[in-house]
Amino acid sequence: MSAQPISLTRLENGITVITVDNQAADLIAARCFFRAGGRWEAPHQVGISHLLAMVMTKGTQSLSSAVIADRVESVGANLGTDATADYFTLGLKTVTGDFPEILRLAGEILRSPSFPAAEVQLEQQLTLQNIRAQSERPFSVAFQQLRQAMYGDHPYGFSILGTPETLSRLTAADLHRYHRTYFRPDNLVISLSGRIESETAIAQITAVFGDWAIPDAPLPIAPPLPPLPPPSTHTIDQATQQAIVMVGYPAPAVHNLPDYIALKVINTYLGSGLSSRLFVELREKRGLAYDVSAFYPTRFSASQFVAYIGTAPENAQVGFEGLVAEIERLCQVSLTETELQASKNKLLGQYALGKQTNADLAQLFGWYTIIDLGIEFDQKFQAAVNQITPDQIQAAAQRYFQTPYITIVGPEPAREPLAL
Repeated sequence: MSAQPISLTRLENGITVITVDNQAADLIAARCFFRAGGRWEAPHQVGISHLLAMVMTKGTQSLSSAVIADRVESVGANLGTDATADYFTLGLKTVTGDFPEILRLAGEILRSPSFPAAEVQLEQQLTLQNIRAQSERPFSVAFQQLRQAMYGDHPYGFSILGTPETLSRLTAADLHRYHRTYFRPDNLVISLSGRIESETAIAQITAVFGDWAIPDAPLPIAPPLPPLPPPSTHTIDQATQQAIVMVGYPAPAVHNLPDYIALKVINTYLGSGLSSRLFVELREKRGLAYDVSAFYPTRFSASQFVAYIGTAPENAQVGFEGLVAEIERLCQVSLTETELQASKNKLLGQYALGKQTNADLAQLFGWYTIIDLGIEFDQKFQAAVNQITPDQIQAAAQRYFQTPYITIVGPEPAREPLAL
């Protein structure tokens, strides 16, 4: 499906429109991306993007929550909103014939949400329950502590849900101010995929959004990522059956393409699936892990390479040693051509599987555009993966896998000081 014709147009009021013309099914999926989300949140308003996403579809200046839901469900469409660290998005999917109607509804939701006070309070309570639930999950606790240790008060250091303190203080007035600041045409990318030609898409989008004027105020700039503090170790007491040992290494942003690709391949080799190095060595061969894996989030600003092991509390030290040894082993031992090719094949296979539907394609190309990579990154990524060498993999490992940040969550004796 990625070979389907793709077009990109910029409207007079600054809206970027991406169209993937896919005639295979009588469906259209769209994603409306804004440069908003966690990265733009003030420290005292962490969680506002998520709260806004949860409340945005609950009413507009002329439509109630029930009317919005009825209009979507009556034609069998899907419509929802979401916020992440690097963007805010409204997504929709419908049959081609109903697309103009659902697009008009999406336009009203995006341009004139009402944020009813009762809905705001309800979503605050639901989110607080979610935060409390996460505080009881060892993995979530460990990851939150690791983010805080690495990013401090920068938005990347917090869950997109926010904190109980910041979330409780947010009001409908705060949501309206945030909406007025970031929801504007020159901050919007609309990405579509389905049975629609570019000219038709532009005409329909112009009919809904063409009269949306650019405000006089300049767009705020997201705060830069400050220098990371020195690596540290944190232990958290939690009465659980297993301990979570998590390590994090500073890692490059997506715009550092050579190193980004190298660490994506490394992540696939170490932590992707039942054949990954960490799973085979620490779980299958040594029986140390209930769960073991690694992940490397794609970020606009500097990211983190994270690996973790869930193990019996008395095995926390040996599990930690094994985890770090497998990661830092790549600094001294090059991947063989066979290992590298297998990791490339797995990574590219997973990437291809992530582009199977219209919703996948609308998400992918809109995401690439909103984080300033461009639609051509689709081909750049695949070419770069195919071209990377064992020497480049090892050089990236040596650059980034130095002293880790460490978090341990669990009961004694898991929280005894760890040492390599």
